[in-house]
Amino acid sequence: MNQNFHATGATSFAPLQEKPSKQRIFLLAILFIGISVAYLDRVNVAVIAANARFLDDMGIAGQPVKIGLMMSLFLGAYGISNVVLSPLGDYLGPRKAMIAAYVIICLSLFTGGVASTFGILLATRVLLGIGEGLYYPMQNTFVKNWFPPKERGRANTAWLIGQSLAPAVAMPVFAYLVAAHSWESTFHFSFVLSLIPLVLLLFFTADTPRAHKRVNNAELSYIEQNLAKEDGSDNETSPKKESFSKLARAYVANYRFWMLMLILATNSILSWGLMTWLPTYLNKERGFSWEAMGWISSLPFILGFLFKIAAGFIIDRTGRNAPVIALSALLCALGVFLGVTIENNYVAAIVIAFGIGASSAQIPGVFTLLQKLVPKAAISSAAGTLNGIAVGFGALSPVLIGLSISMTGHFSAALYLIIGIVLTGGALATTLAVQKL
Repeated sequence: MNQNFHATGATSFAPLQEKPSKQRIFLLAILFIGISVAYLDRVNVAVIAANARFLDDMGIAGQPVKIGLMMSLFLGAYGISNVVLSPLGDYLGPRKAMIAAYVIICLSLFTGGVASTFGILLATRVLLGIGEGLYYPMQNTFVKNWFPPKERGRANTAWLIGQSLAPAVAMPVFAYLVAAHSWESTFHFSFVLSLIPLVLLLFFTADTPRAHKRVNNAELSYIEQNLAKEDGSDNETSPKKESFSKLARAYVANYRFWMLMLILATNSILSWGLMTWLPTYLNKERGFSWEAMGWISSLPFILGFLFKIAAGFIIDRTGRNAPVIALSALLCALGVFLGVTIENNYVAAIVIAFGIGASSAQIPGVFTLLQKLVPKAAISSAAGTLNGIAVGFGALSPVLIGLSISMTGHFSAALYLIIGIVLTGGALATTLAVQKL
């Protein structure tokens, strides 16, 4: 009897196992909000470019090359900022870099809302590009620091879907704001929203799990033990700072890094070219009303959201990235090609939206593979270089499409060229798929 009593007592007073906190999930929510607001900020010009009053105010009515320049200048500054400023994340830490980036973004949007000339507006686009170019690579650093490899496909998808959902919401919202108020109101709206991620980054994030006050020992142990399995020397006990040139050699000398860059460049050319011109294409060439143009323009981003979710789960389940990227390119090229050739306007718009949405599945694959190829100490600069150069190619797309429209009077020639570029990226991804990546 006494033995049973003592056994039971010993059991009842045994210490309970600590339940892991879930701060990395909360961090993902912040990353999602941050990238969503950033992408919403950059697409308002795609909507106001179809507004007659805006074009008259800026003195660019009937000048498609100048219209394309609004996005191309942003992308040029964005690409350069990715490459030049991203190493700050490896030295200052991603949190400080992202806070600085959002301060710049807010300044750009406030100024854009009071811009009285086209030159001032272009300057705000350059400033926005600098801020967002610094911001974007830091997301990869957070994922690399906080998530074990087996969770990164879904973790990357969780923040990357913001790139699809934000424009999907923004297109009809901005169309409404322009119709009900003015083109300036799109800047005012974006400025207020941008204060939200700035506050969240300032008060609720830390560069690493160990530095975060709300991460308990159970979650910290889980994260650090799994990160140590990825690379025994790449953990929190190695605080030594390497020179930028040494960090850069970790990825510059890897040919697969450059293949990933070219793949992302083909995606960037498609995305930024069509994101800039799709509302105008639907309104002018396909004859959709202003209201219909708003919601149809959001359709590619809604479908992109679904494709990204599917890609994240497939990558984590199979451990393979390149096959997802290759299939995405094939579906994209097929959708855009059929959309250009179909005569029925609504069917054509839906098929083009499917093609653009399918291209979104490439993004989780590219960045998850990058995080696999590059050590943690170099991930900010690697992601910045990869994204920056790729966006540099994408920056050419809006102006080239505008030039093509000026010369031919329609979009078809530019779209066929983009289809060929997308298929080139698919061929590169197929090469990586053969290597079992």
